[in-house]
Amino acid sequence: MTEQLAPAAVGGTASGDTASAESAHIDRRNKLVINLLLVSAFVVILNETIMGVAIPHLVTDLGITEVAAQWLSTAFMLTMAVVIPITGFLLQRFNTRPVFITAMSLFSLGTLIAASAPGFEVLLVGRIVQATGTAIMMPLLMTTVMTVVPPAVRGRTMGNISIVISVAPAIGPTISGIILSTLSWRWMFILVLPIALGALVLGFLRVQNVTTPRPVPIDVFSIILSAFGFGGLVFGLSNLAAPGATFMTNWLPLIVGLVALAAFVWRQITLQRADRALLDLRTFRSRTFTVSVLLMGVSMMALFGTIIVLPFFMQGVLQLDALTTGLLLLPGGLVMGALAPFVGRLYDRVGPRPLVIPGAIIVSGVLWGLTLVNQNTSMWWVLAAHVVLSIGLALMFTPLFTAGLGALRPKLYSHGSAVIGTVQQLAGASGTALFVAVMAGVTATQLTTGSSQISASAAGIQAAFLCGAVISLFGVVASFFLRRPAVSADDEHLLEEEAGGAAEGVPIGH
Repeated sequence: MTEQLAPAAVGGTASGDTASAESAHIDRRNKLVINLLLVSAFVVILNETIMGVAIPHLVTDLGITEVAAQWLSTAFMLTMAVVIPITGFLLQRFNTRPVFITAMSLFSLGTLIAASAPGFEVLLVGRIVQATGTAIMMPLLMTTVMTVVPPAVRGRTMGNISIVISVAPAIGPTISGIILSTLSWRWMFILVLPIALGALVLGFLRVQNVTTPRPVPIDVFSIILSAFGFGGLVFGLSNLAAPGATFMTNWLPLIVGLVALAAFVWRQITLQRADRALLDLRTFRSRTFTVSVLLMGVSMMALFGTIIVLPFFMQGVLQLDALTTGLLLLPGGLVMGALAPFVGRLYDRVGPRPLVIPGAIIVSGVLWGLTLVNQNTSMWWVLAAHVVLSIGLALMFTPLFTAGLGALRPKLYSHGSAVIGTVQQLAGASGTALFVAVMAGVTATQLTTGSSQISASAAGIQAAFLCGAVISLFGVVASFFLRRPAVSADDEHLLEEEAGGAAEGVPIGH
């Protein structure tokens, strides 16, 4: 097993002089590229959860069911899960600038389609096109940071990425609520479009190439297997509680998804022997990377499942309006954003375990607490629970990104970024689909027993959070297995060669 760790994490604290010296290696060009990528990524990721608060409105405005409406979020994440594996190829084959322009062009086009959509079907298409651009952006950002940022200050830079990945989705419901309080759902896209176009123009003018492309093949069959695998799993989960569900709509897609994923894994293992894999699974030879990915999956299921269910609880059970719902979710997002840079700097000093273990325990504790919500629950209790949940997730995201990718050899950075992104989106889509399916199923059952709509909805939401709470226990257990990789200074020259000089001074260990 070959793993890598930033020197600052070894033995405790790195001196301020060392950090300053290291940061001098991030030249102005690279800083500009990273900052532009961060801003653009924030804009595109924001749209991942902007539909959460809007779904109850869309059910009424478009005349669709709750299960159908949640596909506006699930399809977004599912598309990302299908497209992200391809980014491992794109980031090796093409320069930074054309990849960025492609990503932002797709996102802008999808936003335009969604803003002008006459109905649900076209709106869904717009969301899928948006997601295609978003899927390219995040691996591009992470791979660029791992390539150009010195290890001693990588934690604080990854803290900024955590703001994008965790805060942007968290404040999506708030922005959605504010817009819906005075405008129609179309304005969620109309207001984003000029920002997206501005980021595209600025990137076209200012983004420069910071990576060196190399000719690599792409395996079309792997893409097909990936689509069937991830699509089958999420489609099957989303239909578990659908009215009139049958074997063909539920279990068959799940079976097809599992078989296709197994075939996908087998094909990648075969192709990676000749360095031709679409997604190089040798990243999982690192235990640190594997545990980080597992914990990331649990965290994303908790985050997206909670974000999608809480608006239903606050509007359907507590009878709050969209604006109040969005504002109640805002403090949690702000807390997560405020903590991310601090957690990143702390990671550079103490490593991942002192942050991830308490974070996993906090997330699990909050989810168990949310299983007690009902129509008598105070909205202030919900606010406090969401803030505490955000603190727990903030303690986890930055250490998991940094330790996981930092445990890989430089030539696997793009594949590691793609794996993390794929797992994030699959877990988020599965969490969303599972929470909504359980909520809808239990609610329907309660209604047949004569319960009121509010009581039935509360019971369904309790059951959804119970699923999340049980899943979170796996994250708590896994957090104790996260280790800081050993470092061997003797291997420093080997790593420098492998990184092509881009990651000067980075040691690896065995």
